[in-house]
Amino acid sequence: MIIKNFKNLNISSERKIALEIFNSGLSALDYKKINFDKYLKTKQNNIYLVGFGKGSAEIADILRKKIKFKEIYVIDVKGRYFRGTHPLPSKKNFLFTKKLIERFEGKLTKKDLVIVLVCGGGSAMLIYPKIGLKRYIQVNQELLKSGANIYEMNTIRKHLDLVKGGGLVKILYPAKIISLIFSDVPGNDLSFIASGPTVKDKTKITDALRIIKKYKLKSVRKEDLIETPKEEKYFKKVKNILALSNLTALKAMKEKAESFGLKAKILIDNLKGDVKDVAKFLFSKIRNSKENILIFGGETTVKVEGKGKGGRNQELVLWFLKDLATYKKGDNIGIVSINSDGWDNTEFAGAIGDKITLEKAKKLNLDIDKFLENNDSFHFFKKVKDGIITGRLPINVADLILVWKI
Repeated sequence: MIIKNFKNLNISSERKIALEIFNSGLSALDYKKINFDKYLKTKQNNIYLVGFGKGSAEIADILRKKIKFKEIYVIDVKGRYFRGTHPLPSKKNFLFTKKLIERFEGKLTKKDLVIVLVCGGGSAMLIYPKIGLKRYIQVNQELLKSGANIYEMNTIRKHLDLVKGGGLVKILYPAKIISLIFSDVPGNDLSFIASGPTVKDKTKITDALRIIKKYKLKSVRKEDLIETPKEEKYFKKVKNILALSNLTALKAMKEKAESFGLKAKILIDNLKGDVKDVAKFLFSKIRNSKENILIFGGETTVKVEGKGKGGRNQELVLWFLKDLATYKKGDNIGIVSINSDGWDNTEFAGAIGDKITLEKAKKLNLDIDKFLENNDSFHFFKKVKDGIITGRLPINVADLILVWKI
């Protein structure tokens, strides 16, 4: 069981079903089951491996058993390679990228092959900003608190960083590139996963400026921005392959739900929006649904104004509970939402919420509104003991959400 506190959370038949469905989804995200051989048939003599993001170290371990690499450059938050940081960039991440650029820029040939592993969190780990590192970190801090979605955040990052938005391809040119991409971006637009280092970018500086204006960002200016490589020659020998996405988990969750004899439906795999609005949307959908289980993948946003501790999944569940508290019908409605990498900005992967949660909150005299005002969802779920614990998981395919009416 991937959910470590399953026994403590399993206090009703409905919760048991929901948590087992979730466990099936997380189990499906096992990249050891991926048939990498079909992607990696090659005749090149000199083969290099470059990887970045959460899970890249373990995937590198699998690939090095299949291929004899001339050199390996991998950065992850764990593993035996270079240890980087996430969610914020750091000097460690910068020095790794600098070393990579110094080794490869202008030094590869058409006969070389570079296999690139692009994983969730890669935007923070592969960095070579035009602006100073200190200010680049400030930009990322401001973006994380702004309420901007992942597409907007990565548009800004692309136009501040020389390795993003196809920039890595320019550095590795003219080598052949096979990029295996593990998506943490709702909708799986390859040009936005880890800010698209191996994909030709569609955005322009004007798009970044529009986002800066929309969120009134103070840490980045017009003169900081750079254009991403648009020349077709850099991308002719690049093969970008989506190896894993949240649909892998969502399909497994649907199958598990149906094994219980329940009606289940995957509604959206690219859910996005402010947690308050998304919670209302989810509550409305399940309340009026003919299905027992509705399944979603995506990534919500939170505008952080309080000083509490929490994550977008926990805050989503807390907003959902606020709506559930006013629901007077007898239907047993509930929600589970987690970050697939097991870390929802806290040691909780996410949370479960239902009428049982509300009863516990009432006994403890907890005011949901106060926790929401302070962005303090973590301490709410810690008190009611409905935070979900998985520990850090090796792969990130964005958030997984399930709502039920059983």
